[in-house]
Amino acid sequence: MDDKRKYPRIDIEELAYVSSGGSVMSCVVRNISPAGAAIDVDNPAFVPQRFRLVMAKDSSVRDCRVIWIQKNRIGLAFVDPEEAARRS
Repeated sequence: MDDKRKYPRIDIEELAYVSSGGSVMSCVVRNISPAGAAIDVDNPAFVPQRFRLVMAKDSSVRDCRVIWIQKNRIGLAFVDPEEAARRS
């Protein structure tokens, strides 16, 4: 299978949080790149299509959108803040 990603992903195992509309859910970031990430969650049904990913280690925040879901793993694309503002 060809990898069509623009940037290679780096494998990590870091605690983070899915934040949307005042609710917060913990997750584990499994890999990350400048353009996106893959996270594991307990129940993907509770993850909205767009949300903020807050990294526990340094409290950095990225706006995200869901690209794919396979079981408990979710593939994310990071959304440029200017693009997110245009869509709101």
